[in-house]
Amino acid sequence: MLPAPTRAELKRRFPRLMFGLFLFGLGLAFMVVADLGLAPWEVLHQGVSRRTGIPIGTVGIITGLLVLVAWFPIGERFGVGTLANVIFIGIVIDVSLWLMPDEFSNLAVRWALMIGGIVLVAIGSGYYIGVHLGPGPRDGLMTGLSRQTGRPIGLVRAVIELSVLAGGWLLGGTVGAGTVAFAFGIGPLVQIFLHRLSLEIAD
Repeated sequence: MLPAPTRAELKRRFPRLMFGLFLFGLGLAFMVVADLGLAPWEVLHQGVSRRTGIPIGTVGIITGLLVLVAWFPIGERFGVGTLANVIFIGIVIDVSLWLMPDEFSNLAVRWALMIGGIVLVAIGSGYYIGVHLGPGPRDGLMTGLSRQTGRPIGLVRAVIELSVLAGGWLLGGTVGAGTVAFAFGIGPLVQIFLHRLSLEIAD
């Protein structure tokens, strides 16, 4: 596990962590109701959800826990932010989907939800990554495998995300314009917001 921050540092950083995870989960929920295509991992979660009847956010929690188990042989270290990421994002998705309409007939509204969802995910990432309380489980898997195999992190990420995307699509997850927009837009957007939202960490 990563070294624990001091109590004062945790009080300063934890609210930003949780706010970021809330925005992240809300953004993914927006993309679900937009029904124009999801991020690769969410395609997998939705596919499993449709096959099993388990809510998509709960599937995400279960998947995150399984991915954390895979961290142990690759020597990745987790923090309080990692555990919060696994649990809280899924809860936000399920509660948000319970509160929102199941679908929107207006295509312009759906596009707005899809684009807004991607932006919210990017802002949420800027907040939660920027407090340095531990990577998300899927990010940790990517960096750990890159370190263990010696392969470039971009290649490892591409292999993982294409694999879960294909599996999710075969299970019935939604692939579409939102998937493409997320793939090409999320990296630059996270970079922009991370630069602006990262918290200066005391030594």
